[in-house]
Amino acid sequence: MAEPKKKGFWGGLFRSRSNAKMEKGPPRRASEGDALPHRRRNEGPEIASTRRRPRRPPPRDAKGKGKEQPNGHVYEQTPLSEWPPSGISSEEELTLGRAMELISRGVPAHKGHKRPIAHASDRYYGLYATTAGNHGDENDAANQHDAMTQLMTLRVQGSGPPTFPWETLEQPSLAFGNGSRPGTITLNSWVSRSSAFPPLIALRDPGMVPREVDLSQIFDRLKDLEAGLDDDNEDLLYRLYKRFLRDPDKVFSLHKRMEQQITDLVMCLSSPDWIDLTNPKNQVVTKFIYDTGPTNHDQYHKFFYQLLLSLELELRINSRLHQAVAKERLMGQIPPKIQWNLALARRWRDYVRVEEYGKTADEVRLRYKLRKRQTKMLKRFAQMMKWPNLAETLEELKRREADATLVSVSSHAMAFFSGLVLPGPTFPFLMMNSLIDIDPDKATDDLALLTHLHPQCGFQYRNSYTYWTSTCIVGKVIGPTCLEVAGWVGPARPTADLERSQIARIRSRKPRQRLEPEDVTSMNERSDPLGPAAEVFPVKEYELLTPNAEDMIHSVRIELLKLHPLVEKHAVGPKWFDASIQFAIDGESWPFRLAYDVSFINAWPCSDGPHPLFFDYVYTAVKADEVMDIINWGLPGSKEGSAQSTPIGSSKPASPIAQSDDAERVLVIEAFGVSDNEVLVRAWCSYWGLNAVVADIGKTCMACAIREAYAAALTVVILVEDQPGGAE
Repeated sequence: MAEPKKKGFWGGLFRSRSNAKMEKGPPRRASEGDALPHRRRNEGPEIASTRRRPRRPPPRDAKGKGKEQPNGHVYEQTPLSEWPPSGISSEEELTLGRAMELISRGVPAHKGHKRPIAHASDRYYGLYATTAGNHGDENDAANQHDAMTQLMTLRVQGSGPPTFPWETLEQPSLAFGNGSRPGTITLNSWVSRSSAFPPLIALRDPGMVPREVDLSQIFDRLKDLEAGLDDDNEDLLYRLYKRFLRDPDKVFSLHKRMEQQITDLVMCLSSPDWIDLTNPKNQVVTKFIYDTGPTNHDQYHKFFYQLLLSLELELRINSRLHQAVAKERLMGQIPPKIQWNLALARRWRDYVRVEEYGKTADEVRLRYKLRKRQTKMLKRFAQMMKWPNLAETLEELKRREADATLVSVSSHAMAFFSGLVLPGPTFPFLMMNSLIDIDPDKATDDLALLTHLHPQCGFQYRNSYTYWTSTCIVGKVIGPTCLEVAGWVGPARPTADLERSQIARIRSRKPRQRLEPEDVTSMNERSDPLGPAAEVFPVKEYELLTPNAEDMIHSVRIELLKLHPLVEKHAVGPKWFDASIQFAIDGESWPFRLAYDVSFINAWPCSDGPHPLFFDYVYTAVKADEVMDIINWGLPGSKEGSAQSTPIGSSKPASPIAQSDDAERVLVIEAFGVSDNEVLVRAWCSYWGLNAVVADIGKTCMACAIREAYAAALTVVILVEDQPGGAE
């Protein structure tokens, strides 16, 4: 049976790429006969493509600003205000160089990557996205300093911020995770969520047992290692075996070579007797050392012995005698369980120093290099979140800082102020719990069960505000009305459905959309601003999109944040709730249940915009208050905009917005004006299970936002415009 033909730009592209060898003659695009070009809403006659295919793909060397033309004139790019530009006919055919100058300059170019996993079969892979070409320093990720998220990520090899998302220990990478707009993520984070990472397998115990040593011997060596490792002296390096390990080849050949010592340390740390830091329950590491009493001595001793061996290994791997390529290759071979031990060693090496020690835990005195910085950070966090008990909390913070008792407040506070924070999702909870524990108000006792093991959560405090994690669907949806700092979205409106101070866990379904590996690897071609490769590029195949940001919707307002408790048998911990948001639109109430845990991708900024859009990128544009009439947009087996059921919260039937079966057609929703408009659209997306690209047209033009939706294989774009100074 013949394979059905695909429609639209995706279908034409995949046909030209996948079936080129089966066809006679050069590959064709969809608009060259197999499938008719798609019409946009209220569009005139269909456009017939007249571009000619190249005999071979020509090189795409973009001409930069200030470069000379062949006639000697200097080319200066100016933003387009009309299409075709002045002096160019609509019937003209552009050469590749001229098309790059007029259409592609400043356009973000998205590239997908499928990378293998070390020691895993082809069934497992990591998916990533990188973007370049917008000629600016801005990207789609939040500034880690401003967002206070520096400790959430760690580069596996080397110092400083990572260059690529696959260079971090935590995956998906949080260095490229949070979007710069509240409640959003990056394109890379969206792509990485479809990766197939292998399950962590327990390592076989190699039988390398460390020597028995007391606590003072461990801290004596930790103190020595603060000055680094003398990697030139083999006799000093061999003291590892005299003090902590047993040389398995002592009789025949001493393990004086650094490579042998690295192997022995890896084998020793592979024992199941050590603390498994890959287990989320163990990733607040200070809980093992917060209690310095005699009953916790064995756990305290084990933790610091594991830390010491990890530090010995970390210093040997990063020896100056090893080349960078060798270090990178070696780190790629080390099992994840050992890599997390190395992460702990690096945090210790960077932020903690030993001042005093003895044979018991209560004799140990440590100095925390980050304490003052973290104190300022927590103060700023409380102020930005408009903490209800702000004055008393800051007074208590100041007193404890003067008394040097901040790390003794709780194990979470100890982790936050010491910097002993593993990369990953624990940091937001360490920070918020530190604030809660320092707050002297007794009402905070009701918030004691806040933990990273329940990430889809939030809480209400003193009936003043609610606060939600940035991974919770409530935080994602109400983000436009709040700040996002350190993984928390707030301060948000309170709700009558929670007690005065109470934690809420939010139930939601997994989103319906998911990327396939071929979607990622073809990302660059599917979002090319010029369309499929050709010798010439007809002007009439492009359109300049300029949405009217002055045409704002003023009739949308958030009424209520509703939380509906679930009936649970034998419930332990915080209660579960279903969340919904009720809006007032033209005097009528519209409730939207936040049913799906969808994501909102912050669009990459473009430069030199607005940019023309190739006609095979099909879209339909609507206003924010029209989304209630759109049913099942882009979902399998449905027609976008068809009135298959009654709209949410309404008794009247829906009016079809568009009758189209284009699976890739993008719905562009103009949510200009008050932030409640964007919240409405995000709530609509959560109700139907639709992920979306969110673009500020002051930074990303409409055409580039649509192309990024094609790159991400999504069918919804939300257009907004931030006002100067936060004014709406």
